[in-house]
Amino acid sequence: MPPLDAIVGGATSYLADAVLIGREVVERVRIDIGRDGRIAALHRNAERADEHLAGLVVPGIANLHCHAFQRAMAGLAERAGPEGDNFWRWREVMYRFLATLTPDDVQAIAAQCYAEQLLNGYTAVAEFHYLHNAPDGSPYAQPEELSLRITAAAEAAGIDLVLLPVLYRHGGFGGAPPSDGQRRFLLDPDAYARLCGDMVRHARIGIAPHSLRAVTPEELAAACELAAALGPATPLHIHVAEQEREVADCLAWSGARPVAWLLDHAPVDARWCLVHATHIDEGECALLAGSGAVAGLCQTTEANLGDGIFPLRPYLAAGGRFGVGTDSNVSASPVEELRWLEYVRRLESRARNVSETRPGASVGAALLGRAAAGGAQALGRACGEIAVGHHADLVVLDPEHPSLVGRSGLGLLDAWVFSGTATPVRHVMVNGAWVVRYGTHLRGREIEATFARTMRRLADAL
Repeated sequence: MPPLDAIVGGATSYLADAVLIGREVVERVRIDIGRDGRIAALHRNAERADEHLAGLVVPGIANLHCHAFQRAMAGLAERAGPEGDNFWRWREVMYRFLATLTPDDVQAIAAQCYAEQLLNGYTAVAEFHYLHNAPDGSPYAQPEELSLRITAAAEAAGIDLVLLPVLYRHGGFGGAPPSDGQRRFLLDPDAYARLCGDMVRHARIGIAPHSLRAVTPEELAAACELAAALGPATPLHIHVAEQEREVADCLAWSGARPVAWLLDHAPVDARWCLVHATHIDEGECALLAGSGAVAGLCQTTEANLGDGIFPLRPYLAAGGRFGVGTDSNVSASPVEELRWLEYVRRLESRARNVSETRPGASVGAALLGRAAAGGAQALGRACGEIAVGHHADLVVLDPEHPSLVGRSGLGLLDAWVFSGTATPVRHVMVNGAWVVRYGTHLRGREIEATFARTMRRLADAL
């Protein structure tokens, strides 16, 4: 591996062996990067540049849904429970776990989480951040303490962050009182607005009413108004229809299913990301696809929790858009999310290559392209494509890696999605700056050491 100064470098133009431009792999492309960290120009059939990039350059993928603190929970809820073990029991384990977390813990876990995502090809993250208060439910002396810890972790890791402070008020539909386990999440609408107003000075933010069970219709409307006040491109994210019980409770409360109710009572459009939307009927599927919103699919978490199966095929047939997220962070890999997304539908239909139906088309390229576009839309960020004016978020794949060797063109993308578990990501650039070189995160040792100390302390506390 070259010395650190050679790795960081100061190049502003790169000659790539191959670049994914749209759905086409183009050889010998020079990528010029401006001082603003965006792609200034692309030159085909180029001969020279400041630096040579061996391999295939693809756009980084935006992770549209992440709860970073849950990275430290992986494995804690994998003990057999009583008959009917389900999401709701997992949630109780999560409540007990988060009661132990200090601000230092939150920052250390998030930095590790984001570094792992970068090593696998994510270059931006939407942090659905609902951990606001101290363990006893009281506000910190600086109410935005934990939000600032998330921004510090993202800066340390080098990932681009869209912070989604979460409005969480109630324990069920109709304004039911929250449980003790939810006390670290709770903010009233005025405190929430102040938090968002404070955090716009530190990060790009979006608005995130947690779910229809955690906010009333009036609080949802206030969140939408706050988003409008922050600007017309402000993202809005919400959990919806993740569990069958949630659907039943929503029907009992309103007479409508969650997605149908949301589409009928909120200005859902291309700014919105409906996370999970797992349990939707045929009518909701068509309406969601027609709204222009993005479905936020988190397949490894949804599988881990036993959520159910999103109706991907009819949704895509209706023109629906989706992106992928790490959610509980049982996986840090975008290709694992996409692999599961395709494989579950193959099991469901007993057929192969079901998410891309054009004869001869690359399933890997189609999945990656859809996820990159959907993630960019959900974050409201010019990324997900190697194009002039877009952020220079570049992922360089190693064609000599065992999972890719011998493949070329779009076949490299099929192999990346459907071959092996070791990451073939060689380099990662975010906003024109390298954060991963030769498979190594540039601050990885420091981040990992802090994370290890945190995990040992938590093990003693649990």
